[in-house]
Amino acid sequence: MGSLGETGRLNKNNTSGQQERILFVTGRLAEFSLREILEKLAPQVGFEYEVAVLNVQVAALLHVPLIQRRLQVPAGIDWVMLPGMCKGDLQVLTDHFGIPFQRGPKDHFDLPEYFGQAGRPPRDLSRFDIEILAEINHAPLLSDEEILRLAERYRDSGADLIDVGCIPGESWSRTGEVVRMLVEAGHRVSIDSFDRAEVEAAVSNGAELILSCNHTNLDWVSRLGVEVVAIPDLPEDFDSLCRIVDRLLQSNTPFRVDPILEPIGYGFATSLERYYRARREFPDFEIMMGIGNLTELTEVDTAGMNLILAAICQELRIKSVLATEVINWARTAVAEFDHARRLVKYAIDNKSLPKHIHYQLVMLRDPKLKQLGTEALQNLANQIRDPNYRIFAEGNELHVMNRDGYWKGTDPYELFDQFQAAASKTVDASHAFYLGYEMCKALTALTLGKQYQQDQPLNWGFLTQEEISAQERRREEGKGPQCGPR
Repeated sequence: MGSLGETGRLNKNNTSGQQERILFVTGRLAEFSLREILEKLAPQVGFEYEVAVLNVQVAALLHVPLIQRRLQVPAGIDWVMLPGMCKGDLQVLTDHFGIPFQRGPKDHFDLPEYFGQAGRPPRDLSRFDIEILAEINHAPLLSDEEILRLAERYRDSGADLIDVGCIPGESWSRTGEVVRMLVEAGHRVSIDSFDRAEVEAAVSNGAELILSCNHTNLDWVSRLGVEVVAIPDLPEDFDSLCRIVDRLLQSNTPFRVDPILEPIGYGFATSLERYYRARREFPDFEIMMGIGNLTELTEVDTAGMNLILAAICQELRIKSVLATEVINWARTAVAEFDHARRLVKYAIDNKSLPKHIHYQLVMLRDPKLKQLGTEALQNLANQIRDPNYRIFAEGNELHVMNRDGYWKGTDPYELFDQFQAAASKTVDASHAFYLGYEMCKALTALTLGKQYQQDQPLNWGFLTQEEISAQERRREEGKGPQCGPR
């Protein structure tokens, strides 16, 4: 019967030297573009193919009983590929026809990747070197429930240590109680305060790291027996950091060094130079970087910044960062850095570019767009014989088509008026809502340069939310497929 190769496809075990013959099963609307892909792909991979077009419009709606009834397999076929969204037990088809059946990718445009002609096997991104401290900012202003909820969210996002951020100039009497609560909930905890009472209470209840230590608190912090973060008295005063390091070494206090990352406009580039200098002068010491001064104080999406900062840290062997999620545009900064630290670790370890490895941080736009093209869209429009609307987003236009016509343009409102005027019956409220929702997604995709596929969620990287398609929703409700493609 053959076996599954590295690409996931089934390889025939024969020694005849003949190319395997694969039957690709599809619906009427995908036939044109599928044949175009196979015409180029087959000689590259080294297989022969035939295409079976069953009497359905959309290939995704194929299921095992229908295929068993309608499919005729030509002689000499080694195995059969079905659309990736085909429902049912394929063993039934294998037993019935006597040859293997296998699901392909959900989108036939992904067939080159499936057959190993574009892309490579998934990379192992489980490894990383950089520890994430996630700060609960202004913790004294939050309830215990809010603190626990934030700590859990940060841990789920990839944080290794929860930093309890106190309020400068105030002394919080519940510091120790809250730290103990977090420790008992299974969190590793650091304390971010210069107040002696807060720090001592935190340490006595399980805090393992103190942020931060300079000449203002060096005498008493160095006697608490836990690790501290050494910082300069002033960000630009690197010599003061060297003196603090000397004192910490003399007292056998464990420490990591943070030369302080400055915001853009306040010495950002110079502060980067201090990290390079710290690594030169302290080649064997742990270094930390507080990345919030860039992500929180720069009015731009943070994923790209987190990737660059992770790369700097990886190359300089900076083994910990302090991340924050205070301002709205940085609300997923911890998860972004978690993805970033894995990506740069893989890239540097394998001496490869951080490209075509994974796409979880490509959030605003998509890595690539798959276009049917003008000819294929017109071909689809000419074939449609039912009233269900198909929606596409290509060539800076929305394309809507059904048996009554083919409309394209940039204004969803105008398109709706046009195809409603041509409709053989009035679009009901449920269907109108569905069409409006899909056209909104399609226009968003056009605006941002994203791939749009009807009834599928837009790809937002690691923030992508799965959707229940209109067809699946109506099936769950026990209703017919009155919305979307059929």
